Amino acid sequence: MKQLALVFLGGGFGSSLRYVLSKYLNDYENGIPFGTLAANVLGSLLIGLILGLALKNNSLSQNTVLFLATGFCGGFTTFSTFAYENHLFLKAGDFMSFALYTIASFVIGFAMVFLGMWLVKFF
Repeated sequence: MKQLALVFLGGGFGSSLRYVLSKYLNDYENGIPFGTLAANVLGSLLIGLILGLALKNNSLSQNTVLFLATGFCGGFTTFSTFAYENHLFLKAGDFMSFALYTIASFVIGFAMVFLGMWLVKFF
């Protein structure tokens, strides 16, 4: 039960921060939703750092990983919003924004996970 509470609390913090980023950075009328992109990119970097630290000498407890990686990063990043925003691009016939947003999200997101895990080697 404690672990479920940790995931719940972390997810609440992450979702709240994503809401703030989206509120101030997303502009659906003028192109790429930078708030969602920023949340997904930053969340990818954070999960790389968190899981890298967890793997390095078991430096994070299982509860800390649940709170930060599963809870916070899970709530902070969002695949469902990303998918919906791409649906809007396709519905509007904006294939360029669709392609740029999709490719940037995947390439930068993967790169940030690897960067986070690589950076842990130097801590």
